[in-house]
Amino acid sequence: MTCLALATVVSAMASLNVALPDLARETHANQTQLSWIIDAYSLIFASFLLLAATLGDRFGRRKALLGGLGLFGGVSLAATFATDPGVLIALRAVLGVAAAFVMPATLSTITSTFPRAQQARAVSIWAAVAGASAVLGLLASGAVLEMWSWQSVFWLNICMAGVALIGTYLFVPESAQPGKQRIDVVGAALTVAGLGVLVYSVIQAPEHGWGSVRTLVGIAVGLVVLVGFVAWELKHPHPLLDPRLFRHMPFAAGSLSITLQFFAFFGFIFVVMQYLQLVRGDSALIAAVSVLPMPAGMIPSARLSPRLVARRGARGPWVVGLLLVATGLLVLAQVDTGSSYWLLVGGLFPLGAGMGLAMTPATAAITDALPPRLQNVGSAVNDLSRELGGALGIAVLGSVLNAGYRDKLDLGGLPAPVAEAARSSLAAANHVGIATGNSSLIAEARDAFASGMHHALISGAGAAVLAAVVVTVLLGRAGKTGTVAGLTLDSGASHQMDRSVR
Repeated sequence: MTCLALATVVSAMASLNVALPDLARETHANQTQLSWIIDAYSLIFASFLLLAATLGDRFGRRKALLGGLGLFGGVSLAATFATDPGVLIALRAVLGVAAAFVMPATLSTITSTFPRAQQARAVSIWAAVAGASAVLGLLASGAVLEMWSWQSVFWLNICMAGVALIGTYLFVPESAQPGKQRIDVVGAALTVAGLGVLVYSVIQAPEHGWGSVRTLVGIAVGLVVLVGFVAWELKHPHPLLDPRLFRHMPFAAGSLSITLQFFAFFGFIFVVMQYLQLVRGDSALIAAVSVLPMPAGMIPSARLSPRLVARRGARGPWVVGLLLVATGLLVLAQVDTGSSYWLLVGGLFPLGAGMGLAMTPATAAITDALPPRLQNVGSAVNDLSRELGGALGIAVLGSVLNAGYRDKLDLGGLPAPVAEAARSSLAAANHVGIATGNSSLIAEARDAFASGMHHALISGAGAAVLAAVVVTVLLGRAGKTGTVAGLTLDSGASHQMDRSVR
């Protein structure tokens, strides 16, 4: 049941991507609003994870699961009646709050109930579900969109949340680490404010210009607030997240690796689903089926990863996985308007295999670094890394795509209203081109989108390479190793962690 609850909130992060063309047509959302419809969920999800994990740890993880799933289902129902992009963005943000209570409770429930000897296998299953749910959500959404409108994606959320809610009530035991420490409300507010301003500035950058004062000041303010969050947490007696935990090299490597992996992964999903439907002209279902080579590589490699780590150590399989992610994205960056599907397969399979290979050791590095009493914190850091990476990936790669699209698009000679509509999004350009019989506008817009996608995927590949370098350096500094759920830690690092968590 915990894996079903996990699949419910993870699939919701990606499943709406397949409905973006329908959303653009029916709600008249522009490219920036489409980014917000997807990213509002991820951003609020990431912003509330630490607070939600702390509350779940104190008052009960089962209660957090039940409350989060109930809110998730109710807000999804409300979203089926939305017709305005602004309302939909707001509802997706509330869904993010609900998901923030669900996700950390799933992993911490697993790590607190399974015996130590079985935790590596349980975490590998959790990681496989977490990775594959995004693509399986795309597939399920594509199937329902063949018969119904984009609202059917939210009906799918309702069904999954309902089944998970009943199963959690019947089968999941309660676990908690009660205490009387004060909840760090200021830390939570700083997290929400810092991440909110930062991501807002990145998503709006194509509208105002990357070098504009508004964009640069917004990014700077967001970073300053996040630095303030770190300073506050260092002084608070009961912080949401103690920054000193990152002195432990495998813990830091796992957190940074997952952030950068999902930066690339969810940014890619946001870009490629629009390419498949708006450039290649695939239906929602065909577009979803087209990315199946990715989970075909991800699921077996996630199951194989613990064995490889046990035999060869964490660093080798982990770094190879990250380099496979970069390789897959570099191949996919070569795709244009006339590319064969086999070129897509050539990038999708190594991308999925690399994600599966790298996710398990990264997740285990985080959860196994902490004692049982801090498992909810470890789970929250793992989930925060995923969602923060995903939110930033959608924001940054979406902005790179949008900027590249606008720069490449040549609208000379077109009436101002037509040019403005075409510039807002590829979906609008296709609609205007069909309505006016202007096939050259459609071809020009698709070429411009492919150019923007090329730059976006190159950026994602760069993030994966950076993750490989970070993991190599940090694990190298960790020194000698001993077994921790298939990972290895030196005794000095273990003592350092013990001091950090006391």
